Amino acid sequence: MVLRRKRLYTLSNIKPDEFKSVQYTTKDKVAYVTLNRPHVLNAVDEDMIIELHQSVILANDDDEVKVIVLAGNGKAFSSGFDLKKISELERSGKVLPGNQKMPWDPYIAYKSNEALREVFMSFWKSYKPTICKLHGYAGTNSLALCCDMVIMGENARIGYSSARVFGCPITAMWVYRIGAEKAKRMLFTGDSIDGEEAARIGLVLKAVPEEQLDDEVERLAKRMVNVPSNQLFFQKQVINHAIEQMGLFSTQRLATLFDGMARHTPEGMQFKKRMVEVGFKKAVLERDSGGDTLWPGLINSKL
Repeated sequence: MVLRRKRLYTLSNIKPDEFKSVQYTTKDKVAYVTLNRPHVLNAVDEDMIIELHQSVILANDDDEVKVIVLAGNGKAFSSGFDLKKISELERSGKVLPGNQKMPWDPYIAYKSNEALREVFMSFWKSYKPTICKLHGYAGTNSLALCCDMVIMGENARIGYSSARVFGCPITAMWVYRIGAEKAKRMLFTGDSIDGEEAARIGLVLKAVPEEQLDDEVERLAKRMVNVPSNQLFFQKQVINHAIEQMGLFSTQRLATLFDGMARHTPEGMQFKKRMVEVGFKKAVLERDSGGDTLWPGLINSKL
């Protein structure tokens, strides 16, 4: 995914009615930012990245908005990045700057990843409190975990499967939410967990049956909307500052660099090759199975 870091927006040129991948609406002092590519389980594309950024700008500039709710349309919050689209581009001979052919230029990869990280972190840096309503599956957990609070369906799933091959979470929120040992358990395995376990270990605020998810998020948002915006801002800044003083931004710089490296290791290049050869779904199944089917001949290769 690519986003020009210096792209400037003014309120006059942000037109939510023309958004392609995100719905932006407001009601009763709440801004609703909804991922809107349900036909591909809200897989993230470049339009979505740009529109997420613009949505946070709109909400923060609107004095009537007190809270931002991030959610996804359809069966899942988000399946992750649109690797199927990326693999199709690769098959046609096109390569995105963040996913280069060799030799790899870390400078290009870092710029692309940093721009993406800043969009996700706009929910963390937002003047207004942010709540993520997470149902189905959260492949795009780096975005969800940047929100101030996450309410999750009990049977929903969250995990970072790219930790097995082809990624490092650029926002590095895992360790700040659940501590070193539990973060290692998640990122050493690439496993996903359900909402009940996510709430138990402190990764998310609360897990509820999915049929109660909308009501639970609305109750939380309504509890905050009658608090003055300045009070909400003061409390958020103090808490965020405490986390940031623990080294969040320095850690994110390292994770942003390592994410680019992870896609250009011998195994990362082999995974990209498999996506082109056998398709996205099969390559991911091979990677996540824990077997050795992904790496035919890799031990003796010179990748």
